[in-house]
Amino acid sequence: MWADPSVTQYIGGKPLTEEESWSKFLRYAGHWALLGFGYWAIEEKATGNFFGELGFADYKRELQPALHGTPEIGWVLASPAHGKGYATEAVRAAVAWGDEHFPSAGTACIIAPENRASIRVAAKCGYCRPQPAIYKGKPTLLFVRERDASR
Repeated sequence: MWADPSVTQYIGGKPLTEEESWSKFLRYAGHWALLGFGYWAIEEKATGNFFGELGFADYKRELQPALHGTPEIGWVLASPAHGKGYATEAVRAAVAWGDEHFPSAGTACIIAPENRASIRVAAKCGYCRPQPAIYKGKPTLLFVRERDASR
């Protein structure tokens, strides 16, 4: 999935090597081991096929405005899963998990301004008030979602 240019066009802009993909995988495991949260695999229910990844992280990004310990949600789907509603379903499930497990006021996500599909998913899942930000010298949008107060 991470070697597919259509997947990475808005996430770093270039396909990952096997080494880079492996490093990302290890970082996911490290989040669970050290922080008690991280990423999950997305599987299609009917087939069990791998369709992507999503979860929460604390990447300590050099981002302005800074996230300062706010859990950051992220998602990525393999090309065969694009445009089928899987991202929205998965992000809603992750957000519900986050509402139960994070004592903070909310969560955040960053999305490339050109990534209209992810911006729509974020809006459907309660992420709003996009703020312009710069990450690694490139413009990005920072979205926030307040914790569900009814929980």
